[in-house]
Amino acid sequence: MDFGIVTFLTDYGIGPVPLGRAVEERGFGSLFLTEHTHIPASRATPWPAGAPNPQPLPRHYSHTHDPMAALAAIAATTEGITLGTAVSLVNQHHPINLAKQVATVDQISGGRFEFGVGPGWNAEEMVHHGVDPKRPLARMLEHIAAMRAIWTQDEPEFHGEFVDFDPIWSWPKPTRIPPILIAGVGPKVLDRVLGHGDGWIPLPLFDLFTVEQLGERIRELRGRAAAAGRDVNVTLYGATPEALGEYEKAGIDRVLFELPDHETPDRALRELDRFAEFLP
Repeated sequence: MDFGIVTFLTDYGIGPVPLGRAVEERGFGSLFLTEHTHIPASRATPWPAGAPNPQPLPRHYSHTHDPMAALAAIAATTEGITLGTAVSLVNQHHPINLAKQVATVDQISGGRFEFGVGPGWNAEEMVHHGVDPKRPLARMLEHIAAMRAIWTQDEPEFHGEFVDFDPIWSWPKPTRIPPILIAGVGPKVLDRVLGHGDGWIPLPLFDLFTVEQLGERIRELRGRAAAAGRDVNVTLYGATPEALGEYEKAGIDRVLFELPDHETPDRALRELDRFAEFLP
């Protein structure tokens, strides 16, 4: 089982370059960054983590760095760790632009990028981007399909419900199609993983199921993947150090410890040191 870090990287906390170096120096295998382009000042959508309105969201939601820009800086100043998003809200970006950003980070990192994706939860945020909050999944999956075409074809074109473009030239291409990790915990998420992705990012920090129940779903995922002649991986967002043995038994391939948004670099580094105590 691999060990990594996920965090809301903010403008008031530790910077991208020192964080990336610290994660690599301590022996973690990966660093994943979250994304929110903005947070609407007026919000009716409940926070999935449980805070009812009108309670405001934690500060870090509206202060996150752009993950692609931050990951490019980290990629240029690290050597071996996997870098990724957990998750990119792909339906809030035009796929031509996002495909180039992903390919650029992958090129800079030498093929170390993994693309964690999700539809998002904040309806007001989606509306600001022209996304119908009733159909975020359909748009997300179409954007992924359009980006795959751009990454793999010299003269791609795409004609869908949400994305439409005639043949284009777009380089750089990524070193390989970045592994696409589908986030979510709903009843159909395994269908999306098998149909559109290479791995699954469950979010049990929302206490929607037990580790034992997670293991049952992982066994179902792996069985279905094997029947289709495929391999899939499972990356757990927000791991609890005390449950590492249970996670490994459940079949999880990688755990991500969530680094809080400390306002001083020293506190962030001390927290990394605490997580590093659990490395094998």
